Amino acid sequence: MAPGGRICKEVPESHSMFSDYGIATSNAESKISPSTKTPIVSGGKYVFSSTTGVHDLLECPVCMSSMYPPIHQCPNGHTLCSDCKARVHNCCPTCRYELGNIRCLALEKVAESLELPCRHQALGCHDIFPYYSKLKHEQHCRYRPYNCPYAGSECSVTGDIPILVGHLKDDHKVDTHDGCTFNHRIIEQYGVLRQLRHLLPVVVTKKTCLLDDYDCMICVGTVQVFNCFGRQFCLHFEAFQMGMAPVYMAFLRFMGDEDDAKKFSYSLEVGGNGRQLMWQGVPRSIRDSHRKVRDSQDGLIIQRNLALFFSGGDRQELKLRVTGRIWKEQ
Repeated sequence: MAPGGRICKEVPESHSMFSDYGIATSNAESKISPSTKTPIVSGGKYVFSSTTGVHDLLECPVCMSSMYPPIHQCPNGHTLCSDCKARVHNCCPTCRYELGNIRCLALEKVAESLELPCRHQALGCHDIFPYYSKLKHEQHCRYRPYNCPYAGSECSVTGDIPILVGHLKDDHKVDTHDGCTFNHRIIEQYGVLRQLRHLLPVVVTKKTCLLDDYDCMICVGTVQVFNCFGRQFCLHFEAFQMGMAPVYMAFLRFMGDEDDAKKFSYSLEVGGNGRQLMWQGVPRSIRDSHRKVRDSQDGLIIQRNLALFFSGGDRQELKLRVTGRIWKEQ
């Protein structure tokens, strides 16, 4: 027991976000898995072939995340991160004594001497990083899992591309197509509706496709996956408001990293009633969220009034023919 220490009665626990070193972490991203392997000393630094028992020293007992300077300690030597120090009202979560303003400089120095492998080592990243820059790297590591690319969902599923393709088919019921060209008919039907926010797409059954010379019939707000050049692409088509104007937008996303996405190009054409509108660009990586791509307007955009004119001008039913192709740059 520390002489003169005051006991705190209550210690609320809280998860935190770290801002030190420009890093925002969650528990899953910032925890270092324990191991019993022995560190190797190289160039005055401790290099761990895998993460070790030092995890126990550098893990905050409140939020269970890795600690970064300033690391605080109570008079009895128990440590915790700076974010949680404020959240537990300056009371040690271990012994309930008042924390004060004591820095654990020794533990900060130990952390500074560590070099650890990326947490995505099993996925292919074999680089070693200083403790204080490891998490920043992991947030942008090219081997990190991908988020589910399904449009407009709060889906929390992550994984590599084969896992996500299976997830899209099984859980989101997304159709997949083989080939680098597409010829779709986009349909959206409305009843007597007065405001765009009330417009809802009507699902069209695949039987309708037999009546028209199209590869597929899809509805606004859907996603299609294409297998092309041994890679996968997501084709999006949806409606939203741009300012006060209702618009439709079609764009392509590449299921992979940005560097690989730049190896491909695509074109989209929409037309009807003797008119044609074309877009050509580079597919965006699914590392960029669906909303980010949409808000950047990086795709084929057509105003609703023009889309209905393309459809025949009756202003009641959307019927757009969308064609396009994907090719690989030399």
